[in-house]
Amino acid sequence: MIVVFVIQRLKGKQKQGLLVEKKSKSAQNLVNSLIPIGMLFGGSGGVITGMFFPVSLLFTFSIGTGAGYLAGYIAYEIYSQKGTFSQR
Repeated sequence: MIVVFVIQRLKGKQKQGLLVEKKSKSAQNLVNSLIPIGMLFGGSGGVITGMFFPVSLLFTFSIGTGAGYLAGYIAYEIYSQKGTFSQR
């Protein structure tokens, strides 16, 4: 459900032309990398959680990755609000 929510939100922003375009290349690379970085941190947190608790490792990894995906999207939204960005 989280993935469907994020994809639909980003698709709607793309149709409206509201995707973020930062002026510097490094800032644009950071914005483009926030969601995958969130997934990596969430997945690694899920693996660590699965090692210490008697829950399936696959379950904790998938829940952690989903939570990281959502956290990455929230960071994307927050960072896209800061500073100036141009609309297409």
